[in-house]
Amino acid sequence: MQKFDETLTMLKDLTDAKGIPGNEREPREVMKKYIEPFADEIETDGLGSLIAKKVGDANGPKIMIAGHLDEVGFMITQIDKKGFLRFQTVGGWWSQVMLAQRVTIVTEKGDITGVIGSKPPHILSAEVRKKPVDIKDMFIDIGASSREEAMEWGVRPGDMAVPYFDFTVMNNEKHLLAKAWDNRIGCAIAINVLKNLKDEKHPNVVYGVGTVQEEVGLRGAKTAGNKVQPDISIAVDVGIAGDTPGVSEKEAMGKMGDGPQIILYDASMVSHKGLRDLVTKTADELGIPYQFDAIPGGGTDAGATHLVHEGAPSLAITIATRYIHTHAGILHRDDFENAVKLITEVVKRLDRKTVDEITFG
Repeated sequence: MQKFDETLTMLKDLTDAKGIPGNEREPREVMKKYIEPFADEIETDGLGSLIAKKVGDANGPKIMIAGHLDEVGFMITQIDKKGFLRFQTVGGWWSQVMLAQRVTIVTEKGDITGVIGSKPPHILSAEVRKKPVDIKDMFIDIGASSREEAMEWGVRPGDMAVPYFDFTVMNNEKHLLAKAWDNRIGCAIAINVLKNLKDEKHPNVVYGVGTVQEEVGLRGAKTAGNKVQPDISIAVDVGIAGDTPGVSEKEAMGKMGDGPQIILYDASMVSHKGLRDLVTKTADELGIPYQFDAIPGGGTDAGATHLVHEGAPSLAITIATRYIHTHAGILHRDDFENAVKLITEVVKRLDRKTVDEITFG
C-alpha cells in the first residue's frame, strides 16, 4: 500500500471534503488549515470565497491565483411519500454517468448514504435499454420507508448530496483517483505556491484564493476578484485529458503527464497574450513541460476575474484530468507538481515593470 506523504494527505483531505456550489464550508475549512501557515492574512468575501494574502513587496502588483472550492453534485428538492428523494443537479452532469452511483446526503443530523436508483435490465425492453434515462426522472434511495422516516433522519429539501468515492493512489503511483479533482487540485496548487514562497522574496502581493460557486457561473471569482482587485490573475483548474479511447485530438489535445495545460481560449475568455507569453517563456527557460489546449465549451474562474475592476490580464492553467464531472477522475501527480513550480517561478518574475509591460505594452 502506498504510504501517504504530506502532499497525498493534503490532496485526500481536500477531495474527501464535501461541498457543492453554495455549500463550500467544509472544503474551505480544509483549504484554510493547509494555507494558513504560509499566509500573512486570511479573509473571506461575502459569498464565502477564501482569500489568503502573502506580502512580498507591499507596493508591488497584486497577483491572484484562484482555484474553486465547489464540486459538482446534487441538491435535494423533494421527498416523496415513500421516502425517495428527488434532486436537482448542481453543475453539469451527463445522465449516463449517474445511475446506480453512491452518494452522500449531508443533513443537519449527519451524513446519510444513498444510491441513485436504476431499473434492472431484466424488466427493460430492448428499445428502452438503448435510451438514456432523463435526469428529471432519477431519484435517490436512502432506505427510508416514508417521507416521515426520511425527515426523522434529518433529510430536508435544500440538503446537498455529493458523489461518494475513496481517494486512491493507483498501481502507477503517479496516477491519482478521486472525486472532486474539479477543482480541489486548483486549491492545492494555490496552497503549494504560497508554501513555496514562504521564505522567498517576491516583488508583489500574492493572493491564494479558493472561490465558491464556480460550477454555476464563476460567481465567487467575481466577488473575490472585486475584493482583491488583482493586477494579474491566474485561474488554476482541471482541463480535459484527451488520451482515452474514443476521444480525438480535435475534441481534446491534453494528455496526462505532459505538463500543465496553458489554455489559449475558452467560452469565458480569450487568454491574455502577454501573460501567456511570460508563462511559456518561463517554462521554456526552466525546462518545465507544458501543453496548449482550447476548450470552446467551458470556462474557468479567469472568465470572471479578467473583467473585475478595470480588467486584469488573466490566464487559465489547468491539469489534464480524465472523467471530470463524474464520481471519480484521474490526474497525474507530475502535472500538479509542475504547475506549482511554474506558477511559483512566474510569480517571482511579476514585478511592477513586468506587469505594466504585460498590461500596457
